[in-house]
Amino acid sequence: MAAAAAALLAFVAVAGALVAQATDPYVFFDWDVSFITASPLGLPQKVIAINKQFPGPVMNLTTNYNVVVNVLNSLDEPLLITWDGIQQRKNCWQDGVLGTTCSIPPGWNWTYNFQVKDQIGSFFYFPPLSLQRAAGGFGGITVNNRAVISVPFDTPDGDITLFIGDWYKKSHTDLRKMLDDGKELGMPDGVLMNGKGPYRYNDSLVPAGIEHETIKVEPGKTYRFRVHNVGISTSLNFRIQNHNLALVETEGSYTMKQNFTNLDIHVGQSYSFLITMDQNASSDYYIVASARFVNESLWTKVTGVAILQYSNSKGKASGPLPDPPNDEYDKTFSMNQARSIRMNVSTGAARPNPQGSFHYGSINVSQVYKLRNEPPVTINGKKRTTLSGISFSPPDTPMRLADLYDKKGVYTLDFPTMPIDGPPVMKTSVINSTYKNFLEIVFQNNDTKVQTYHIDGYAFWVVGMDYGEWTENSRGTYNKWDGVSRCTTQVFPGAWTAVMLSLDSPGFWNVRTENLDTWYLGQETYIRVVDPDGGYNVTEMVAPDNMLYCGLLKDKQKAQKPHGSSSSSSSAASPNRYWLAVVVSLVAAVFVQ
Repeated sequence: MAAAAAALLAFVAVAGALVAQATDPYVFFDWDVSFITASPLGLPQKVIAINKQFPGPVMNLTTNYNVVVNVLNSLDEPLLITWDGIQQRKNCWQDGVLGTTCSIPPGWNWTYNFQVKDQIGSFFYFPPLSLQRAAGGFGGITVNNRAVISVPFDTPDGDITLFIGDWYKKSHTDLRKMLDDGKELGMPDGVLMNGKGPYRYNDSLVPAGIEHETIKVEPGKTYRFRVHNVGISTSLNFRIQNHNLALVETEGSYTMKQNFTNLDIHVGQSYSFLITMDQNASSDYYIVASARFVNESLWTKVTGVAILQYSNSKGKASGPLPDPPNDEYDKTFSMNQARSIRMNVSTGAARPNPQGSFHYGSINVSQVYKLRNEPPVTINGKKRTTLSGISFSPPDTPMRLADLYDKKGVYTLDFPTMPIDGPPVMKTSVINSTYKNFLEIVFQNNDTKVQTYHIDGYAFWVVGMDYGEWTENSRGTYNKWDGVSRCTTQVFPGAWTAVMLSLDSPGFWNVRTENLDTWYLGQETYIRVVDPDGGYNVTEMVAPDNMLYCGLLKDKQKAQKPHGSSSSSSSAASPNRYWLAVVVSLVAAVFVQ
């Protein structure tokens, strides 16, 4: 035992020396993902926590940091963590979705190892499998500028992360069963703010005994609020009583500074605002996130309320909440808000060159895809959702892993460029493309609810959105100069949104709706990006040494003794095995660099 310990210490010392020689810093996280009992809406229920924390911790990073996250799965079901908005440059192995990675079995650990290369901004992580985000497991990712890169606003006096999202008292397994049985999830039971229920602003609407979030601030100071909608399916209007929201960044791009009294934040989206504490503090102030595009008289309880408290506050908040937009069902106001958000083309971000240096509007488009969403359909007796008539069926073998080992028949490369008529089908069909292609993707929403769409691995330019059916003539309305670059965009019902992206990162990259119900029922696909002139280990990073195997490759997987915190088979030797795995992963990462 002593010899093994000495060898481990020597190995750590060698790894430490290698890290010291690396160009960019390393940061390490050790997460135990488990269920805990919480009562965010007054009823005890199981939620997914990280190191017993719900929501999970905020990862405070800086551009180009190397990130090592050991994830111990102490749940009773498989787990992955995906890093919404982190581009995983040429490294889809670390993306944390089923198309590229086998899930972590209960009681096992797996170590993620990636770099936040050339990125800044506000993002979040979450568990993408089986509606698990409806139980928690989410947390923030803050990627700060390097000191040598100027920021287009004065340094705030503080940095505050705020998670907003609709919430059900039912467990995620019960919600999953409802969808499997062909049912709607129905109206949520409330909206959480940082995992807590609403302040009791109205005794008849909010029961006693619910813990609420309080954000404490100093008068006269300016804070950066990073607000993430981590909910299930509800668009939320965000506002702070008597305070101005100065939008400065969204999902990795600095925007033109713009003032809002309220802003619609759709599922999966992230924004950061500068908010100055310029009021007289006669009382505390309401922070509100309320449901949009619903019958507000029926959805009154689906409202999150937190408290903004000045240090010199003279009393508790009271009275009515600040008003939401007055267009209960008219989405024109919300679309005009979205159209008004423009990229700051003159400032640097992760690099000193201006964000507008890449003239996306003058690049020839290589491929055009129109992805059409329809209301749910029935396929083989089951309720499903589709993109362009295809309901995605996740394969047992991750597609990138199947390619690596030349396993055929796992997926098909026949995703249509335009929606096709005919009966909907379930299949594992992906978009086939090539490294350095320039794509135009049109999301057409012919359903009755707002959908938000996300693309892993990339930021895309939002070049246009409008009501009606997209046609080639719609390109005449595109913004080809300062469209905001982001990773998640809303598409209003009966409308379309067009995005452009440069495929500069080989791999398999997930395209999905962030609305958990429609995602779970099949509304996703992948873009397969291949470099015919480079190939594996040239323009794409090698598969990690700790790769998990499943499906057609399950026989390659070595057994790992379950050692989750809830496992009866955990032992004193487990931590040593874990740290040995971390060091091995770290040394491999250093050599890759």
